[in-house]
Amino acid sequence: MNDRPVGMFDTELLDILVCPMTRTPLVYDEAAQELISEAAGVAYPIKQGVPVMLIEEARKL
Repeated sequence: MNDRPVGMFDTELLDILVCPMTRTPLVYDEAAQELISEAAGVAYPIKQGVPVMLIEEARKL
């Protein structure tokens, strides 16, 4: 059973998630609740613990 609070991002997902634009690894920004793609220069939001990996939802850095 997972002991993390409901709505918190599971950082173990970083082992399998990649940027949908560049297929490169992502960096978790806990303060902003975003996944950063340094290669693409964008940040994907995390909403209620769920990463939104849609290109049209990404914020340009």
